[in-house]
Amino acid sequence: MFIATIDTGTTNTRVKLWQEGKVLTSSHVGVGVRDTGITGSKDKLKKGVKDAIDLALNKANITHHDVELFLASGMITSNVGLFEVPHVFAPAGVTELAKKMVSATIQEVVDQPIWFVPGVKNNIQEITVENCEAMDIMRGEEVETIGLLDHLNVSGPTLLVLPGSHSKFVRVDQNSRISGCVTTLAGELLSVLTTDTILASSLEKSFAETLDPEMVLQGAEYSRKFGLTRTCFTVRLLDLFTDSSLNGRANFLAGAIVATDLLAVKSSSVMGDCRELPVIIGGSNIMAGIIETFLHQDDYFHGDLITVKSDIMKDKAGYGAILAARSRGLCT
Repeated sequence: MFIATIDTGTTNTRVKLWQEGKVLTSSHVGVGVRDTGITGSKDKLKKGVKDAIDLALNKANITHHDVELFLASGMITSNVGLFEVPHVFAPAGVTELAKKMVSATIQEVVDQPIWFVPGVKNNIQEITVENCEAMDIMRGEEVETIGLLDHLNVSGPTLLVLPGSHSKFVRVDQNSRISGCVTTLAGELLSVLTTDTILASSLEKSFAETLDPEMVLQGAEYSRKFGLTRTCFTVRLLDLFTDSSLNGRANFLAGAIVATDLLAVKSSSVMGDCRELPVIIGGSNIMAGIIETFLHQDDYFHGDLITVKSDIMKDKAGYGAILAARSRGLCT
């Protein structure tokens, strides 16, 4: 049985062709829901998803009609995606996601039904300025979460960290359901400051290449003492008046930004007390290393720490979508 999984984000679409639980081929196209937002039309997104599907299938020398199941997750289910599917309220696990999956046939993409996996949102019914911090949403990370938990055979309360342009901190309950999440703009903010502000010259528009724990922690300490915006400008001062390295300055800035992420987690009314929870960091990039550095030195966190390498994470969205489909009875 061939299964094709479609994972569309803000800027990219990835398609993986699965057979007997393993990825047979994959493809990547630089088209995402941002293109819909910019153009006001879904035409480019439809073509991008179709191209990604065709690329993956061509590598296996098969056609659409050889694929028994098409699954989609991520921002593709948003209002600027291919087919909008309402979020599921937390707590939500594989069973809840499976029940709310929806199928639709989009002829411009593929002439077979595509089953869409919904996202998850925190269970806050009436949102005001006073309680808005408790609200959060995800599209795509829910399948990554259930896929990773199954892969690691983890059950029980857990804190899952998914670093990225929009970093996600996901609380998992005793029944392996997503009970809440917190999202930050850490990666996106770091990117903008590095490439599109006065700091670009001090950082040569480049990010940290290797982890420098000392500079990470110094950036975090500056941020706590003097505030984030002053600390950001300090990167320029380090460039002009010290012998700091380019990599050191990049670590300093990243540390200042990521430190505020942990503050958000510890202060969140939805995440609850995370002090004794095991923590799983999904990914092994610089951002993951910075978070790991903080967790090791932060007296708040006492649980076991697991860092999952990026090569393991890369297939977890598709794997989680398949788990949901299996729960729905769409595949075995």
